[in-house]
Amino acid sequence: MKKTALIAWPLLAVFVAAAQAATPPPDARAQIEQVVAKFQAALVAKDKAALENLFMPEGGAWFEVLGDDAYRQLSAKHPQMPRFHADNYKHFIDFVVGSKGRMEEQFSNVRIATDGAIASVYFDFVFLADGKVNNRGHEAWQLVNTGKGWKISAMAYSSEPTQLR
Repeated sequence: MKKTALIAWPLLAVFVAAAQAATPPPDARAQIEQVVAKFQAALVAKDKAALENLFMPEGGAWFEVLGDDAYRQLSAKHPQMPRFHADNYKHFIDFVVGSKGRMEEQFSNVRIATDGAIASVYFDFVFLADGKVNNRGHEAWQLVNTGKGWKISAMAYSSEPTQLR
């Protein structure tokens, strides 16, 4: 029994240390939720500086991937059309800021996973242009805790546009 206890205690200590290391700081989730809210508010306000400040200035990725229905319809019309489009956040921001009408992105089913250093945010979205649904799908962000706040480092989203090209 004593031998078992001698072996079990160090293992228990390792397990407890690993569990504590895997638990994110209590404010990490709230900080990430603020990034999501700031993104939505800056989009509606067409605030270029605020939007740019939410992203890592270098590196990262941005991908639009057509959903099954949209891809099926578009590839029937344009067989050479790829299913995905690589881009960057700067083009998106320029599109939003340069648009004449109101832009808004509504999120639902927001799920956040983090260890306090990195995070992923996954949600359903509806993109509205002048109050009308323009696009919908699912969106995934990767975030990095820079030590001075959370920044979006990568974004990918499925796209089911209401009007196909």
